Amino acid sequence: MSVVLVLNADFGPLHRVSVRHAIRMLFREVAVVEEARPDARMGVFPIPTVVRLVSYVVTRWRHGRGPGWSRAGVLTRDGRRCAYCGGTASTIDHVLPRSRGGGNTWLNTVAACGRCNQRKGNRTPAEARMPLRQAPTAPGWAAAAAL
Repeated sequence: MSVVLVLNADFGPLHRVSVRHAIRMLFREVAVVEEARPDARMGVFPIPTVVRLVSYVVTRWRHGRGPGWSRAGVLTRDGRRCAYCGGTASTIDHVLPRSRGGGNTWLNTVAACGRCNQRKGNRTPAEARMPLRQAPTAPGWAAAAAL
């Protein structure tokens, strides 16, 4: 099922929802269609690709430290590319291993292929002589919306 971009009343992006959720928002009249698929309808509503909220929603939380850490977020941030060899990544690796006090944070985790993750083991990249191709970063809300 495709996703629909939800804009705030001031046209700022908020998040994405399913088409079904967007149709419910239109039915409840909390949103209006900004863009829709041509010649596609669901009942009386056009199938939207972008909806805008009717009233402004305060988003002070979005100016905080950014989105929370997740495995899927790390893989998406790194483009599913291994931080060590550049191959296709399917796992995440802790730069400072968890057994040594490293946590699940944006700055301590990178995407890694199974082979490199196994090879690095319970060592730091310097100890394993496996330099990172790119340093991990913490994405902001704008970067998370683009993912």
